[in-house]
Amino acid sequence: MTSIEVFGAVALVILGLMTAIWLLSLALRNSSIVDVFWGTGFVVAVWITFALTPDGFLGRKWLISILVTLWGLRLSLYILWRNWGKGEDFRYQKWREEAGDKWWWQSFFKVFLLQGILMWIVSAPLLATQFSATPARLTVLDFTGVIVWATGFFFEAVGDWQLARFKANPANKGKLLRAGLWRYTRHPNYFGDAVQWWGYYLIATAASGGFWTIFSPIIMSFLLVRVSGVALLEKSLKDAKPGYTDYVETTNAFIPWFPRKRLS
Repeated sequence: MTSIEVFGAVALVILGLMTAIWLLSLALRNSSIVDVFWGTGFVVAVWITFALTPDGFLGRKWLISILVTLWGLRLSLYILWRNWGKGEDFRYQKWREEAGDKWWWQSFFKVFLLQGILMWIVSAPLLATQFSATPARLTVLDFTGVIVWATGFFFEAVGDWQLARFKANPANKGKLLRAGLWRYTRHPNYFGDAVQWWGYYLIATAASGGFWTIFSPIIMSFLLVRVSGVALLEKSLKDAKPGYTDYVETTNAFIPWFPRKRLS
C-alpha cells in the first residue's frame, strides 16, 4: 500500500472507533469516556500501520509500536481508574447543559469527531516511522528519541502516581501537592506527555522522510499548554485550592525547574 492509502486506512479505523465510542457515550450519558480512549486510539493506529507497512525496517517499527503501546495503554488505564464511578466530567456537563436536547448529535462533532481528527493528524510521526526501509538499523536519533521518550514517560507516570497517592490520603483533602515532581513543575504529567511526543518525532526523523511530521509534537505541546491541559486546569485550581497563588509564584507551570522565592 502507498503512504496515502495507509493514512487513509488509519483515518477510517479512527472514524469507526470514535463513532463506536460516541454511541457508547449516548447509552451511558457520559461524553467524558472519550478521554479514556485517547491513548488507546494511538495504540490502534500504530499497530494498524505496523500491519500495512511490510517494507519498513522491522526494528524501528517494533520500537515505535512498543513505546506507543506502553504510553497509550498506561494513560487509558489510569484515566479509567481515576474516573471510575465519578460520572461525567464537569467540562462535558457544561456543554451538555448549554446544548440541551441537541447535545446527543452535537457531541459527535464537538467531541468525538474533533478528537478523532486530532488523533489522526498527531499520529503522523508514528505512521511515517514505519514506511521507510532505510536506514536498516537503529541510529543515534533512534536511541536519543528513546531517552527523550523515557524522560517524558517518567514525568507523566510518576507525576500521576504521586498525585493519586496524595489524593488517596484523607488527611490531604483540600490540600495542594507540592512535593516530588510537583515541587519542580505544576504539571509534571502534561510536561511528560509533551516530551514523549518529541521522542516519537526524533525516532521518525531517524527514518528516511520522517522529518516533515514536526507539526505533531508542536500541536501536542500547544494543546497541553494552551488548550486542554495547563490553561484549562489552572482556571479551576486558582479558586479551588488554597495557596495556589503562592504555588504559581514559586513553581514553573510546565518545564521543571527549581522553586523560586516568593515575590513578596
